[in-house]
Amino acid sequence: MAPHSVDRSYVLSAREVAAILPHRYPFLLVDRVIHLDLEASEIIAQKNVTGNEPFFQGHFPGAPIMPGVLILEALAQAGGILVHQKGYTKKIAVLLNITGAKFRKPVTPGDVLHLHATALHISNNGGKVKAKAMIGQQTAAEAEISFALVDKEQL
Repeated sequence: MAPHSVDRSYVLSAREVAAILPHRYPFLLVDRVIHLDLEASEIIAQKNVTGNEPFFQGHFPGAPIMPGVLILEALAQAGGILVHQKGYTKKIAVLLNITGAKFRKPVTPGDVLHLHATALHISNNGGKVKAKAMIGQQTAAEAEISFALVDKEQL
């Protein structure tokens, strides 16, 4: 599947994403998963950015731009879904570190973010993903995201 083609038979629906991630509105930032390759340890999730997002009220009125930290959070959530689908279903990925973060293109209402994450390492204690947020063929943001895996009961 081409990285940005839309397959209407989504790999994971919004309801399935919500069943995996502990986040809820307004912090659930993944709308669906459109590509998942467990052998290659890669995922492409989608975030539809609308003008109704609560953060646009203050960032910035008249010239809305999605905050970079929320783009990174969306990438981390995509990585969390990948970890879950790799078999760590009784654990939750908790953010530890972000390195090499670069913001290359502003994200504005109407954009569709494709959240690419590839696992560099996953173990029972945690791991790291290389992640990139794309708008069409342009990179909006990229980073390496490290996480700890904690038992769901501990949260």
